[in-house]
Amino acid sequence: MLVLSRKQTECIIINDNIVVTVLSVRGNKVQLGVDAPKEMSVFRGELDRRQAIEVHPKSPIIRRLRTIDCQASWK
Repeated sequence: MLVLSRKQTECIIINDNIVVTVLSVRGNKVQLGVDAPKEMSVFRGELDRRQAIEVHPKSPIIRRLRTIDCQASWK
């Protein structure tokens, strides 16, 4: 896993077509903006993974999500 530090208004660019921007930081909450192509699905980690698997069953990210607890990985 790549870990990056960003300040408010700074962004991360992924694969030349996805931009993740830190919109605000308040206490222990970070608000992110994700700008991605319309054909790409973006899911929050706590959402039901079954929904993500139904939409993109062969995606390598979905296969990895099956084994990761997003909240536990940050503890």
